[in-house]
Order: sequence, then C-alpha cells, then structure tokens
Amino acid sequence: MPGIVVIGGGASGMAAALFAARGGAEVTLLEKNEKLGKKVYITGKGRCNLTNDCDLDTFLSQVPRNPRFLYAALSNFSPRDMMALLESAGCPVTVQRGRRVFPSSEKASDVTRALSSLMLRAGVKVRLNTAVESLETKDGRVCAVRTAAGERIPAGAVILCTGGFSYPSTGSTGDGYRLSAEAGHTVTPPSPVLVGLETAEEWPRALQGLSLRNVTLTLRSGKKVLYTELGEMLFTHFGISGPLVLEASCHLPENLSGASLRIDLKPGLTPEQLDARLLRDFAAGGKKQLQTELASLLPSRLADLFPRLCSLPDTLRCSQVTGEQRRRLAETLKSLPLTVRAPRPVTEAIVTRGGVQVREVDPATMCSRILPNLYFAGELLDVDAHTGGYNLQIAWATGALAGRSAADLQCRDSQQR
Repeated sequence: MPGIVVIGGGASGMAAALFAARGGAEVTLLEKNEKLGKKVYITGKGRCNLTNDCDLDTFLSQVPRNPRFLYAALSNFSPRDMMALLESAGCPVTVQRGRRVFPSSEKASDVTRALSSLMLRAGVKVRLNTAVESLETKDGRVCAVRTAAGERIPAGAVILCTGGFSYPSTGSTGDGYRLSAEAGHTVTPPSPVLVGLETAEEWPRALQGLSLRNVTLTLRSGKKVLYTELGEMLFTHFGISGPLVLEASCHLPENLSGASLRIDLKPGLTPEQLDARLLRDFAAGGKKQLQTELASLLPSRLADLFPRLCSLPDTLRCSQVTGEQRRRLAETLKSLPLTVRAPRPVTEAIVTRGGVQVREVDPATMCSRILPNLYFAGELLDVDAHTGGYNLQIAWATGALAGRSAADLQCRDSQQR
C-alpha cells in the first residue's frame, strides 16, 4: 500500500513526517531545498524562538485570524509537548522574557538537528532537492505526487506543508497555493503580516534607526480600536517597524483609507500630569530653545523635530510658549499621528496571511473536506499569529495533528483491505 508523502521540510513538514511515522505509516518527506528547516534556521535571528510557554487561552488570544480553528491542534500538541519533544531528543530549551522558548544553545540548527534525528529513528525517508510539480487524483482521492523531474511517487495520503510566500529565499515561493487550488480548494490571496509599515509622512525617515521604548501604539479603523499595546518600535527608511508595528500589521484592515495610527509617547502620564510637567519645565527653561527642553522628555533626535510636528517654529523658546501651544504639544505627545500607506512587501514579512481557507479543512484532523486523504499544515493555512513563538508552534501543532491523522487514515484503509 502506498505510504504518506509529506511535501515540504520546514517546521510543519518535519512535525507531520515524524508523527505520521510514529503512527506506524511509511513516510516520505520531499523537500526542494538542499537541507531541511531552512526557514527555521533564520527564526529569532538564528536563535529560533520555537514556541511560547503559555496556556491555550493565552495562546489563542495571540492569534488574530481564525484562532478557534487551532483549538484541536494545540490541545493535541501544546507548547509544553514541543518543549518535551526537543528535550527528549537531546536539545534542552530555555524560557526567556515574554515566555519565549529557545534552544538553550540559542542555535536554530540544534532544533532542526534534533527533529532530523527523531525522524531518522522513526523511519522517515527524506528526499532533498525534490520539488513537487503536481498532485495526481483518482476517484476523488490523491493517488500520487509528480515531481518537477517527472517522477511519479504513489501516495496513500499527502500532507501539504509548503509554507507561504514569506522569505522566498528559504523556498517559500507559494507552491502550496497552486497545488491546493488545483486540488479544488479556495485560497485566500496571500498578504504580508508581521511586517514593517510604510508611512505617508516623510518625517519618520529622518529618524531612521531611532528606537522608541515604552510607548503605546494604537491602530484604529474609524472609531474602532483594532490594536493597542505598550512596547517598542523603530523608525526606518520606509516608515516604522519594530515589535509593536509588526503586531499591528496583523490587524490592518483591508481598506487602509479608514485606518489611523497614533503613538502615545508618554503613556505613563495622564494628560493632566503631562500638562503640569510641561508647564513646570517651560517655566524653568526660560530662554532655552524648546527642543532643548523637550530632550528631557524625548530622545534628542525626536525632540529636535518635535516642534515642527506640532506646527511650531524651530526658534520658539520655552518662555514664549503660549497656553494653546502647550496644549498642542501635550496632545501630540499623547497622540502622535501617522498614516499607513502600505505594508512592506510580502518578501519582507515574517509570515503570510491568507492561504487555504480553513472552512474547507477539518480542524480535528487537518484533513481536506474535498479530498479525504489530503492534509494541510503550517503557514499554508489561513492562520497567523503575533511574534513570540506562536507561529512556529502553530506549524508544529498542525503538522503533528496532520501526521497523526494521516497515519490513522492509512491504518483504517489497511484494515479495510
């Protein structure tokens, strides 16, 4: 009887192959790159933030898109399960700030090495440098995989783990979208998330490289708050980036014309406290330039620019600031506006939004509702999460569930024969 073919050797593909083999199936893993886990190697800047040590409800709160779809997968294979799996393979892990989990060595290669070792022990056959061109179907089931070299590989079940479009240099070039669509699935067009944002305003470019800490970033669509969080952000040559901005990008509305961003530069002060602080500082500042006094509240580069952001003259001195001008300064400090022109290209995104629509996939098994022996896992699905190890855990969990489910299917098919 033909075995299970896993297409893609990234995080979800390695998990799918391992758990399918542990379920007693004969498994072949096809990877078009020269090595497994190529994208895993660059996660966490090479340190591999492999999961987040949190409970299920906390985890799902970090998934903006289709979180409930993941309930079974994460219940089946939790962050603690992933941590234990690596520990069992001789790869100890460490929990760091924000519950982020890393290999204790802080080397992503150790994670891939551990999983490769586990797959080898489980009997997974790994074929590198093998790109897949198409799926062959017969009688409403997938029966084989065709490689780009023209080889036909019979399959009792297929698990698609090809990733999205993010980091195309790692092999994520959208192959799975085409294969899924050809199999009859609806694919939501991919778009970038966890990505920097280009701003209509030019002034952020003048602050390129400046990081702001302990500020609050708020994204609204009209009056509706889509995202608000305290943290760190960065000014860049195109606009803004950094942890807060990456998370905010997960919540961008489709129509950017109604979206607005506001930065609270002094979230620890109420408007009344801030006004009192400005009144006191300006009184003490006397003939000092306004920018000089603002440097006690802001990084010097931003302080130098700030009067212009409030439509005030650069030559203004503290003693000359009127009550109306002080109010304008305070309001801008608490709500500095920015306009999102566009997210950065998908090639710069950490993950991709879009993919196979989850309503066409059984969340209890990761099996297609269209072809009963086709499974999906990882970024190919229309699910994405914030930074912090959540997206990799989604890959491990959906891969593990797809692998177990495909092995169960093959066992049932074998018994029926």
